[in-house]
Amino acid sequence: MGWLGGFGCAAAGYAVFQSLVGVLPDAISGDTARYAIAAVSGIGTGVAAWLAAALIRARADADDSALRPALPGPRAAPAPGPFPRLAAATYATLTAELATVDAPGSGRLTGWAHALDEPTLPVRPTPTGTAYGLHIVLELGVHDGRLRASELVETLWRLRLADGGWAARSQGSTARPEVTALVLGALARAGADPGRLAEEAARCAAHFTEELEPSGLGRTHVVTTMLRGLLRAAPDSPDLTRLRAELVDRTVTDPLREHRRCWGPALRAPVTRPSAVHTAQAVVALDRAARVLGEDSNTRAAREDGIRWLLACPAPAHEDCADLRNTQEEVRRPHPVDSWRQEVLSVRHFTAAWMMRALLTPAAWEIASEEGREDAWHALVAGAVGAVWRQQDDGIWNWDGYDLGRPMWMTYQGLSALRAHAVWMYQPGG
Repeated sequence: MGWLGGFGCAAAGYAVFQSLVGVLPDAISGDTARYAIAAVSGIGTGVAAWLAAALIRARADADDSALRPALPGPRAAPAPGPFPRLAAATYATLTAELATVDAPGSGRLTGWAHALDEPTLPVRPTPTGTAYGLHIVLELGVHDGRLRASELVETLWRLRLADGGWAARSQGSTARPEVTALVLGALARAGADPGRLAEEAARCAAHFTEELEPSGLGRTHVVTTMLRGLLRAAPDSPDLTRLRAELVDRTVTDPLREHRRCWGPALRAPVTRPSAVHTAQAVVALDRAARVLGEDSNTRAAREDGIRWLLACPAPAHEDCADLRNTQEEVRRPHPVDSWRQEVLSVRHFTAAWMMRALLTPAAWEIASEEGREDAWHALVAGAVGAVWRQQDDGIWNWDGYDLGRPMWMTYQGLSALRAHAVWMYQPGG
């Protein structure tokens, strides 16, 4: 209680004193006794009034403090997490492994080969390695001049085939949709000329038909790669609707997981087994398509069923469950020159990274929270994060036990998945 309030208490005591002096009976002997009684009563009343006022003020202060947000006290700065150090190590390795060569017919090439452990020297940049390297540079956002996105963009254009498009080095001189879409997506992300990108995207999509590209159109991996690449490079392309329909119309139903729709490696085969990595790839592609194109109820239902299928993983623990194990497949095509031979592209899948991407889409958390699947979501994400982290050393990811065991694509997928998780988990002031 403030000092001014004390006058009110004194006034109350004095009033009691005066009243008692006037009303106490004359039977009380002597004026001294009467004044003493009045004085004691007045003092007691004043003290009681002071205590009552103090109690009221204390209660008011308590109510106010409950309504006011608590001011944060000083605290020690939190120690940095492991991701900044990992990202710095990735950047340092990419800088050290950057290759620059003068290639006949192509000019000066700056970039990376398919993997960071190439057995043949000197290393010549390839479309796949350089496209993923460009993605990593953009993901890290380091602007110290040692890795220049503009040089990587020029290299990718110089690696373009004479008739347009790009191919992996194992595919020869015929453009392939999965590589072309990858390169176009990286170029679009780096800010390449939209008109030039749209022209290349239209050429690629025109050849991606059942008549001209039956092998690619029948693989979930190739269709989802095409869809993601064109969404970045040519978001107004009319072919996007067709590609999305290929995914939505060719799901499989899994009776072992709540009869949910999901995806397998093949889209047009009579029978295909449900696959976690291909379902995750489809969910990611459909999520990005929904942001650009919107979606109807059937498309949304297919995408959300894929999420529910992932959340229904029956494994009791996800440290090393089957849904997080790496897989591989082959894309076989007739050889462009000799029809008796086949062109075989071996494709390896970093399953845990794709699982993270799918489960970190906004719809995945919404479904988990609305349907009481939060524990399943948390367990799967934690298992996927752990699996992704364990497969790297000093910021470079490893496909153990194989030649070309440090592929650029794996480092990009692992790094970008961990960064997406760090952004998702960020809380201001946390």
